[in-house]
Amino acid sequence: MTELTIGKVAERAGVGVETVRFYERKGLLDQPRRPDRGFRVYPEAAVDRIRFVRQAQELGFTLADAADLLELRADPDADCSAVQRRAAAKLEDVRGKIAHLRRIETALERVVEACPGQGALDCCSIVAAMERRESPYGGGRDV
Repeated sequence: MTELTIGKVAERAGVGVETVRFYERKGLLDQPRRPDRGFRVYPEAAVDRIRFVRQAQELGFTLADAADLLELRADPDADCSAVQRRAAAKLEDVRGKIAHLRRIETALERVVEACPGQGALDCCSIVAAMERRESPYGGGRDV
C-alpha cells in the first residue's frame, strides 16, 4: 500500500494541496495525526472523499450541502430519498437562477440593441437604463 502524503492525496484527487487543507479546516476531511517523525499519512478514502465533495460542487451543492451529503453517506440507516430531496431542491434552485439569468439576458439584449453605440455618454441608452428606478428586466431592484 502506498503511503499517501498530502501532496499525493491532492494529486490523486485532482486538487491542490491548499484545497486539501481547506477541506480539513471546513471539517470535510479529517486531518491525520502527525507521527513523531515524518509526514502525515492519509487513507485512500481521503481521495474518494475529496472527489465526492468536488463532484457535489460541480452539481451546484455548497460545501455545507456536501458536508450534509457526506453525513448521509456515512449513515447506514440513511435512505436514498434524503439525497433525492436535496438534489430536487438544488434543481429547483438552479432552475430559478436560470430563469433569472434569462430575464437579465433579455434586458441586456434590449439595451444593447437600443444603444446607438456612439455619441455623448449622456445620450447612452444603456446608462439611462441603469439610472432608472425600476428594474430593466422586471426582476426587482437587485440583479
